[in-house]
Amino acid sequence: MREATPRLLGLGLGLVLLLVAGRSVEAQPGPITGYVQTVPLWSDATALTDSDLKSFNRLRLSIDQPVGPVSIGAAYEHVVTNRLGSLVSGIGIGAVPSGGEALDLQWTIADEDHVLWQHRFDRLQVGWSPVAGMELTGGRQAVSWGTTLFLTPADPFIPFSPADPFREFRAGVDAARVRIYPGPLSEIDVVVRPTDTTAGQELTALGRGLTTWQSWELSGWGGTLYGDAAGAFGAVGALGPWAVRGEAVIREQEDGAVFRGTVGVDRLIQVNQRDLYVIVEYQHDGLGAASVDEYPAVRRSNPFSRGELQVLGRDETVVQASYQLHPLWSLDGVWIWNLNDRSALISPSFAYSLSDDASLTGGVFLGIGDNEVTATRQVPSEYGLAGTTAFVSLSWFF
Repeated sequence: MREATPRLLGLGLGLVLLLVAGRSVEAQPGPITGYVQTVPLWSDATALTDSDLKSFNRLRLSIDQPVGPVSIGAAYEHVVTNRLGSLVSGIGIGAVPSGGEALDLQWTIADEDHVLWQHRFDRLQVGWSPVAGMELTGGRQAVSWGTTLFLTPADPFIPFSPADPFREFRAGVDAARVRIYPGPLSEIDVVVRPTDTTAGQELTALGRGLTTWQSWELSGWGGTLYGDAAGAFGAVGALGPWAVRGEAVIREQEDGAVFRGTVGVDRLIQVNQRDLYVIVEYQHDGLGAASVDEYPAVRRSNPFSRGELQVLGRDETVVQASYQLHPLWSLDGVWIWNLNDRSALISPSFAYSLSDDASLTGGVFLGIGDNEVTATRQVPSEYGLAGTTAFVSLSWFF
């Protein structure tokens, strides 16, 4: 259990947010939105964990209120995990990603044998538009620079984990940001972000440009990423009925330059007058492990500890398909395949729309691969130790 002072401070800040939002509702309808999610799930026993039944629950309140040229944005959330056994999940469900943010905006209310209750500000930012076509923001905010859909090595600001289907919102980062819009289809974006990580205090300062050329959206960024010189390029376009996406990064490291890149295609297909949406992506990541023997070094690496790696393997592919059975029902499937150790994570699932604001999903995660742990091989494969996890998720937006 943490000290009472930061706990009370966090609760007080949450109450302030609610009071401000409540007063704003009277003056202007709808500045506050909310999100409630509950996820009961069962995990089979693995070589490292026992069979377990747990639940993951989140309450999130958000406000985005403009006042003339000034805007104030905040998102405050409580996350409660209840379990019979271990709080650790083989696939990291419900984990809150972190990249060593400068502001201490997360606190623990209870950390006991069967309950972990935390609350945090995932957004806390102030913006100012001195002139039309220009915006300055500071504080904890979401920054998304990815071009591809699942594996996004050119997104340097805490990308989504493809193995966590329950995070609806991108994690915020503490940064100062300037955005300039020279035209309706172009943008200049500059982000400066200090971080405090296991490697010490580090600075990220990147500038990005985005524009369109014919039917293609082109983007590129460069600067210093955690103190390393880095540059990236991204493109989105179409080849016939297929959308084509790609992004690539060149990153300076102590032992030389490292290449990270992803290419993918996606398409909407009509099958029996219903929509079938298919995504296929392949990633080669020089920061990932080329063999099982490299997993310990990758897990100890600074990029892994900063949340930069979405997967561990050097070469991985993702296939995702979603089919609309009915206006209210859909079937989904995700296959993440490590081409180096041949392990895979497969997740068939369904989704049902309860209303315009509520949805119910359920499915299974199946980890396939070597799961024999030895004294010299603690991680026999990336997904072999994930085991089997069944889940149901109920979400409500208000």
